[in-house]
Amino acid sequence: MAAEDGLDLLENRTFNELVVGETATVERRLTLEDIKLFAVISGDINPAHVDEAFARSSRFHEQIGHGMWGGALISMVLGTRLPGPGTIYLAQTLRFHAPVRLGDRVHVQVTVTEKLEDKHQVVLACECRNQDEALVLDGEARVLAPTEKIRRPRTVMPSVRLAERGRLHELLTRAGPTKPFEVAIVHPVDESVLHAVVEAARARIIEPVLVGPESRIHRTADAAGIDLDGYRCVDVAHSHAAAEKAVAMAAAGEVDGLVKGSLSADELLSAVLAEGSGLRTERAPSQIMAFDVPTYPRPLLIGDPRVNIHPDLLIKRDIVISAVAMARALEVDRPRVAMLSSSEAVDPRLSSTLDAAAVCKMADRGDIRGALVDGPMAFDTAISLATAHARGIDSGVAGRADVLIAPDLESASMLVEQLSHLADARGAGLLMGLRVPVVTGDREDDQETRLTGIRLMARYLDHRPDQRPVSSILTTD
Repeated sequence: MAAEDGLDLLENRTFNELVVGETATVERRLTLEDIKLFAVISGDINPAHVDEAFARSSRFHEQIGHGMWGGALISMVLGTRLPGPGTIYLAQTLRFHAPVRLGDRVHVQVTVTEKLEDKHQVVLACECRNQDEALVLDGEARVLAPTEKIRRPRTVMPSVRLAERGRLHELLTRAGPTKPFEVAIVHPVDESVLHAVVEAARARIIEPVLVGPESRIHRTADAAGIDLDGYRCVDVAHSHAAAEKAVAMAAAGEVDGLVKGSLSADELLSAVLAEGSGLRTERAPSQIMAFDVPTYPRPLLIGDPRVNIHPDLLIKRDIVISAVAMARALEVDRPRVAMLSSSEAVDPRLSSTLDAAAVCKMADRGDIRGALVDGPMAFDTAISLATAHARGIDSGVAGRADVLIAPDLESASMLVEQLSHLADARGAGLLMGLRVPVVTGDREDDQETRLTGIRLMARYLDHRPDQRPVSSILTTD
C-alpha cells in the first residue's frame, strides 16, 4: 500500500492487515519556518539553526537537517500512514549520510520488513532521499502495531505564524546614535521603567536624568536590584511637579527629549502642551506610532491616536509632516502616506474624504515635501495590493503604505489597539511637533516596549534636521 500526502481520512493498517514489503511515503520541503518553529518548541537557538544567512550556507548544520526534521517526518509517516493511528513507537535507529539543506525536498519512505506475531510488533525500514535521489538518512523502526481498525477524518491543524520582530526592530537595534542624548525621565518610580532606562543608558543611547521623588525612585531601584549610581536625579515631591520640572528643563535646552515614567499620559501631556510650556512650535503636536506588524512587510506608522480628537485640515497636514519626518529617520526615503477614510470616493457628506483630497493636493503642489501622499483611501486598500488591484486603484501608495493617517483620534486609537491585540503588532510612539520629542506610552507597557520608545526617540533625534518651525518646512510661494 502506498499512501499519498493530503488524504482527507486517516485509516490505519492493523497488525493482521500488514504485509511484509508494504510501503508508505511522504514528501516535504525544508523551510526556514520549519527550523524556527522547532527552535521555539525545543529552545534550541543555536545561530547555526535559526540564522537565515547561516542556514543558507553550503555547510548548513546537519543536526537540524537530519535529527529533528528527518526523524520527525519518519515519525509522522509511522503515526498517520503505516501502520497509522494507534501505533506505539518502541525504538528507532537512524544513520546520517548527507546534509539536508534549506530548500531541499525530502522523500520519506517506510517499508514493513518483519512481523513479530507473538508480540504484535512490526519492524520497518526507514529512509529519506533528497530531490537528487541522494540518501540522506536511513534506519530501522520498531513499533507496536494497532489491532483495532481506526478510520476517521483527518484533524485540520491550525496554521502557525511566527510573530517575529521585524524591520523596525532591526533598525532600532542595529546601531545606537552617534552620541547619547540627555533625556529627562519623568517620575520613574516603576521597575519596568527603570530597567528600560538603565539598559538604554548602558547601550549609550541616552544619558538619563531622573526627575521625581528621589527617595521613592531609589527604593524602587533597590527592591528591583537596579544600580542607579552615577545617574543624575532631580528631586521633586510628586508626579505633577516632575512633569512641570521636566518640561521646564526641555524648554531651557537642558535635555533633548522627555520619557514618560509612572504617571498618567494626561498629566504629562497637560504640562507639555500648555501654552506657556515653551515647547510649542508652529506645528500642531501629534502622536505618531511606529509598529512592526508580523503580517506586513515594512514598518507601519500611524497618526494620531492620542492628541488631536477632531483634527482639521491644517492639523492633518502637520500630522503628515511629523509622520514623514519619523519615516525618513527610519530610512524610508520617500514615505508612502495613505489618508484614510471609509471610501476612496470624495464625498461632501464625509469630511474625511474632503480633507484627504486637500492634503493630497498640498503634497502635489510641494507644500508637503519628501513623501508620496494619496487618499481618500480605505484601510484595506492602503495595506493590500490585492484589494487595490481588485478595486482598480492605480496608486503608488495603495497596497504598500508606510504611513496611515486616520481621520480622527477615535479611529486612530481603535486601529492601534486592533493591530496590537489582534495582529500582535509591536512598537512605540512619539509625541512630535514640539521642540523636543516625547515618549509617552501606557502604564502597562512592558520593559521592551518602553525601550523601543527610547530607541525610537534617539533614532529620530539622530536623524532629524535642525528643529525648525512649520513655516520653513512648507513652501511659502
